[in-house]
Amino acid sequence: MSETTETKTNPQTETKGELGPSLLGCEILVRALEREGVDTIFAYPGGASMEFHQALTRSEQIRTILPRHEQGGVFAAEGYARATGKAGVCMATSGPGATNLVTGIADAYMDSIPLVSITGQVPQAMIGKGGFQETDFYGMTLPVVKHSFLVTDINEIPTVVKQAFKIATSGRPGPVVVDVPKNIQQTRAQVFFPDEVDIKGFDPESKKASDLELNEIVGLIEKSERPVLYVGGGIISADASEALRKLVDATGIPVTSTVMGLGAFPETHELSLRWLGMHGSAYSNWAVSGEFEKDAEGNPVKIADGADLLLACGVRFDDRVTGKVEKFCEHGTIVHIDIDPSEINKNRKVALPVVSDVKYALERLAEMITERPLQNDFANWKKQVAAWKEKAPFGYRVTEEVMQSQHMKDHLAGFESEVILPQMVIEELYKLTGGDAILTTGVGQHQMWGCQYFLSDNPRQVLTSAGLGAMGFGYPAALGAKVARPDKEVIDIDGDGSFLMNVQELATAKIEKIAAKAIILNNQHLGMVVQWEDRFYDSNRGHTYLGNPDDMKQIYPDYVEMIKGFGLPVERVMYKRDLKAALQRMLESDEAYVLDVVVPYTEHVLPFIPAGHTVADMIWKP
Repeated sequence: MSETTETKTNPQTETKGELGPSLLGCEILVRALEREGVDTIFAYPGGASMEFHQALTRSEQIRTILPRHEQGGVFAAEGYARATGKAGVCMATSGPGATNLVTGIADAYMDSIPLVSITGQVPQAMIGKGGFQETDFYGMTLPVVKHSFLVTDINEIPTVVKQAFKIATSGRPGPVVVDVPKNIQQTRAQVFFPDEVDIKGFDPESKKASDLELNEIVGLIEKSERPVLYVGGGIISADASEALRKLVDATGIPVTSTVMGLGAFPETHELSLRWLGMHGSAYSNWAVSGEFEKDAEGNPVKIADGADLLLACGVRFDDRVTGKVEKFCEHGTIVHIDIDPSEINKNRKVALPVVSDVKYALERLAEMITERPLQNDFANWKKQVAAWKEKAPFGYRVTEEVMQSQHMKDHLAGFESEVILPQMVIEELYKLTGGDAILTTGVGQHQMWGCQYFLSDNPRQVLTSAGLGAMGFGYPAALGAKVARPDKEVIDIDGDGSFLMNVQELATAKIEKIAAKAIILNNQHLGMVVQWEDRFYDSNRGHTYLGNPDDMKQIYPDYVEMIKGFGLPVERVMYKRDLKAALQRMLESDEAYVLDVVVPYTEHVLPFIPAGHTVADMIWKP
């Protein structure tokens, strides 16, 4: 696509741009993607999208990566987006190809990830007539997208693509669908490529807190004795991590994050409370809502107060964070800063709502407090926080219950001291990498352990399906992250259940030479569901065993043989003495590498606040 072009102004809209040469609709779309700076697309071809693929073969800018399943492609595009902040791009054909993208689109919607999903559609004359591989993808995805487009005119393609990227990446990011009928892909036209687009009613960049609102926040901080900053993925989306650090330097306020906000503030910093919620640190939960103990009758008794001021920035008060929402920071004044007004008072009523770009608000607050320093350094509060951190760090131990489990008896008979707990694996990985790596995860216990034992000092370091909790996310996301950040070690921490859901993407890793690593914490069970069965269902197993019931001594499936079939290096680790060397071999590999680590299914993630309960019901001692 090296034809000459001409810079012009569109007489109808007065928009500056470029009048392109005569091109097919499919070529126009590829040209529009190139103009948006797209360098990678994860795309699986089919009858209604093959015209696009033909055009992509002629692009010198865009690398087309063929996933082995459309869901793998959309998760990889998400991994690319989460690792960079740029919009990830994926493509599929109509009907089943498009519907296979829905889980990833919903995942991006829940976690506010910029994503542009392009789908081929049946020819316009067939729409609504039940043609082969037709679905109303535009209508189907409306609840889980930031915006959708169904292209009905070839001349719309450049404007639609530019609008799609602007909507996906501006304000609160999210997924956008662009559905293009096949006849439009095959039509030829000379179209105008605008340099900019103005979307009526869409101007998220104008949302900035007033000095009056920010002065009110400063006043609340000055009156506070026990303030906490509660930050989420909005900090990372807004590139506001540096602004947050400046505010903490100016105020000395402790910081806790959501799982989506990991790395927004350095977790190794003395003022970090790590992350909070159902499986977050005990001390972060205490700092927000107070510390409780049970009396002789089992009733909760408060023994220390939590925050009297909660500064919530770029968060959505998710139920996995709040538990029983009306008890979350029950006795504190809550300030909520968010760019999306729909999040204000949606889940938790707040005293002071501020609709604003969070980066601007934090930068301006830091300026105000630097110009007029606070009189209170919160010394007593910091001592209390330090005492909590010393009392209840993340921890684990090998229990008698672990050693009595049939799983361990079968595989460690005579070598009981060599048991590998899942936490040990993450802890050793953190030591060997020095924390300098990008982690992706599947969903379940391994996800929580990964977030607990691999400390994040930088944003975009832990990439996980937090809001939707989509199993199968981990390895495809690692592929996307590694393509985006080839300079970084990228490792998927996965469970055997999650990993198997998109195991076919090992073929993508092999053929595309993407050196994303994977560690399978293999307990032969759906671990998180088993944990709930143990806690609430008398350990009755409701189809949560993934292994072979006829031969429980067998590790099933045999990941070693399976992954050898993909032509990739793999090894199984069963004894603690072998773990460090195996991890080192994996890290030194210049290609994709899988470690299958056998761990006990009886281990539980702690701390644990049961769903719908409060911090008073938290189980935190190993």
